[in-house]
This record gives sequence, C-alpha cells and structure tokens, in this order.
Amino acid sequence: MTTLFWILLAASPFATAAVAIFVLRHRGAAHPGDPIANPPEALVAALPARQTVLITGATGFIGRRLVEALTVAGHDVIVLTRDPAKAALLNPPFRLITGLSQLADDTVVDAIVNLAGEPAANGPWTVGKRHAILASRLRMTGNVVRLIRRLTRKPAVLVNASAIGWYGIRDDEVLTESADGRPCFTRSVCADWERAAVQAERFGVRVVRLRIGPVLGTAGGLLAAVLAPFRLGFGGPFGSGTQWMSWIECDDLVRLIAHAIATPSLSGPVNATAPEPVRNRDFAHALGSALHRPAVLRVPAAPLRFALGDLADELFLGGQRVVPEKALKSGFVFRCPDLCAALAAILGAAGRDSASPASHSHSALRHVEM
Repeated sequence: MTTLFWILLAASPFATAAVAIFVLRHRGAAHPGDPIANPPEALVAALPARQTVLITGATGFIGRRLVEALTVAGHDVIVLTRDPAKAALLNPPFRLITGLSQLADDTVVDAIVNLAGEPAANGPWTVGKRHAILASRLRMTGNVVRLIRRLTRKPAVLVNASAIGWYGIRDDEVLTESADGRPCFTRSVCADWERAAVQAERFGVRVVRLRIGPVLGTAGGLLAAVLAPFRLGFGGPFGSGTQWMSWIECDDLVRLIAHAIATPSLSGPVNATAPEPVRNRDFAHALGSALHRPAVLRVPAAPLRFALGDLADELFLGGQRVVPEKALKSGFVFRCPDLCAALAAILGAAGRDSASPASHSHSALRHVEM
C-alpha cells in the first residue's frame, strides 16, 4: 500500500467505506485486466548483436525490465547495485558488481545506462530528502564519468536518465527539446544531473540525456500507485485536472533506450514521452474506463499540498506538455503512442482500436512543427 493511496483515500469523504471495500475485494479476488506481456527480447531488437551494457539503477522499475530484455536477447549485462539481495529479482545471466572500482581498466563496455538516483516521489521533500535526491544522482554520474575516463576502450554512448521536470511547471505550450526551463526544485536537480553527464563528452563518448515523463506500468511508477483507488471506483483527477501529463509506457521507454544506444546521430536531450500528452482529467477518465470504474472523485489540491508540499505542485498538480520531437525525427516509432493503446497493453483491455504507430508519428511531428 503506497503513501499516495492513503492520501487519495484521505481526500475522499468515503475513506472508511473505501478501506472496507478494499479489504473485502483483496481477499483472493483477482484484479481485472491482467497485463499483456511483450516478448522482452523484442524491446532491444534495435541493438547490434552481443553488446555489453553497464546499468546503474538496474533494480528499479525501469531497470528491471531493461535487464530482462537485454539478457533474454543474449546481451552481456553488468549490473551495479549497492544491495545484492535486490539483484536476486533480476533476470539472469548478468555480472553483479557493488562498485565501479571492481571493473578493470581493460573491461569492454559498449554502452552505459545510468538510471540510479534516490526516488523523488515517495515522500515529502524535506531538506534531507532534497539533498539525497540531488547528491545521489551527482555522485553516481560523477563515478560513471570517472570510470569512462580510465577505461582503455571508451563506451560508444552514455544514456543518462533525466526527467521532464527539467522544463519546470508549465501551462499549455508545446515543449520540444529546444524549450527552456523555469525555476523549481525538479528543474534544478535535472539541470545539475544533465550537466554532470555531459562531462563524459570530453572523453569522446556520445551522451543522450533522456528527459523521462511518468512511466506507466503495473510493476511501479505512477500507474501502480493509483491503481488501487481507481479499481475501487475512488479514482479521479488531481486538483483542477487541467494540468498536462506527458507519460510513456514502460516497454516503449526500454525500446527508446535501445534506440538511443543504437542510433549514432542521436545525442543531447531527448524527450522520453509518448507523442500524445493528455490532461490529468483525461488520464483519470481513460484509466477509469479501462478498469470499467467511475473516475469522478476529484482529489482536492489542499490535502495533497498539506501532505507533500512542493512535491504535490511539481509532480501532481503542475505539469508539462512535452512532445518527443527528436525521438520521432530519428525514426523511433512508439508502439503505444496514445493513452488508450498504452492502458490496453498494460491492463489487458480489449477492443480498443487505435491508429497505426506510423500515422501517430507523422501527426505528432506535424503538431510540433505548427
């Protein structure tokens, strides 16, 4: 049970009933809409054969799926984790290290994917939490750059995570990678994180900075956090519901990481979001429809701000209308370009027709160029 789930319940006048229904429904009751599994190896089909990929943050939501895709496809994976016990959940085979110093100077690494960092959405941003969020990212990225400096053969590419928080809290303007940012905590974290990653370019390494939006999947992220109240029929928009959500389906993100590794012309900031962002109220409606539940209980802004402070404004009540211009222009095709397609893939919903991926790519590009 997540902290967010209890906040959602507390914001509802039907909290007591919701808890009772939740307990009754979860006594052996199956969740509607089991996810449809994509073949893991297909997610990294863009890569050349037998690549060696070093992954930090491999035990997280995104990292677990990336490791699975790479190992099933026959690539050599090096997993860096401070907690070997968590690595037991990863799909073998892989090489496990607990520090980059365990890699010799002559270690061959074709690509590095840096996903590591203190979770930002699992509690209020106290002074200590803010320090941990920033310091963990700068420390790991600095260590990765120092590894690159001493490796005899440099990796071809560093794919470094960032977030669409780089753009700050925005209104309705369409944001491509060339847009500027507005001051806020997430903006400052992402700017410092990207600045640290760019240092790898001094050693001839191509750097791709993935500005990732909320990642949708049942194994983690925003969707996993809100599924419980939505399945109970207690879902709804956050605040006004007019804020934009620039999301991406988890398997599409893994495919985009592989595309970034395999595309030499792709570098710099790359928006890792689906081509069709939605307003929060439309997200709530689509999720409720996919689960065959009402989604009309709006979560007031006041209790979110009371419980989470700035986190509420930057991650839930504010938003950005981000589009993946560089990914689309580099030839990447989203398998889940719109929200209904993504929820169908994730939750196993049937009978939801959508346009072909190619048509979505072209329409999104036309929209960006207007």
